[in-house]
Amino acid sequence: MIRIPGGTFTMGSTFYPDESPVHQRTVAPFEIDRHPVTNAQFAAFVDATGYVTVAERPLDPADFPGVDPADLVPGGLVFRPTPGPVDLRDWRQWWTWGAGASWRHPFGPESSIDDRLDHPVVQVSFEDASTYAAWAAKRLPTEAEWEFAARGGLDGALYTWGDAPDAAGDLGGNHWQGSFPYRNTGANGWVGTSPVGTFPPNGYGLVDCAGNVWEWTIDFYTERHIVPGSEFAEAGARPNLLAAASAEPGSRIPRRALKGGSHLCAPEYCLRYRPAARSPQADDSATTHIGFRCAR
Repeated sequence: MIRIPGGTFTMGSTFYPDESPVHQRTVAPFEIDRHPVTNAQFAAFVDATGYVTVAERPLDPADFPGVDPADLVPGGLVFRPTPGPVDLRDWRQWWTWGAGASWRHPFGPESSIDDRLDHPVVQVSFEDASTYAAWAAKRLPTEAEWEFAARGGLDGALYTWGDAPDAAGDLGGNHWQGSFPYRNTGANGWVGTSPVGTFPPNGYGLVDCAGNVWEWTIDFYTERHIVPGSEFAEAGARPNLLAAASAEPGSRIPRRALKGGSHLCAPEYCLRYRPAARSPQADDSATTHIGFRCAR
């Protein structure tokens, strides 16, 4: 882990609406993993505890009224490239339910992590990440901690490496190269996840804070930042209210703030491989582009 000194920094941006308002935030000193938890690390946890992830557990028919029980197969969301250009407003064209997908088999039973032990673990839900963190005598970072650490001391910078966009041949992180979602030429040769530390570290020595996999934080997602001292700050001290408010309309599943972007982030669609960027994700979700790192 890397010791982060803590301090006051400029949190948020005006790039996307949910990254605002830009405000000053203070975090206490803390430690955070240098890189996302790898498949090898997660395998050691499972071997030691016998833990079964959410994506591997049987589905309860009571939670899916009207669905044929035969269709209730454990799994997770899997990214599938489209044959060609599509309407980027419809994410369902490239995301599909992967029956049998899990951390061991990210794209389904036919896939494996045997040659990807140094890649970030994926297909892990919020519960899975939190349970691993507790086993390791750690915890998940807050959104503010994650953003402060990802900035690497570059307060207010657009990217983890500064304000200038990266360029082919000199990439700051693993993000989509080519035309999303149908043509990916690979980031430094990697299509999909890459081994942790493939791309340059930030000013604090952390790697993979820009792309590779989205990372869980412990904070409930809000459509705007709750600024300390504001009229909404009191609500921030009541997690039960935030949990309910974070859920999508019609759902009771809370959503957390993800940070860091992923290998699927493309400038023309999702320029979120930036420290200020954030994304909502339901606690029970497991996908091929979400992982985590721990703090304490």
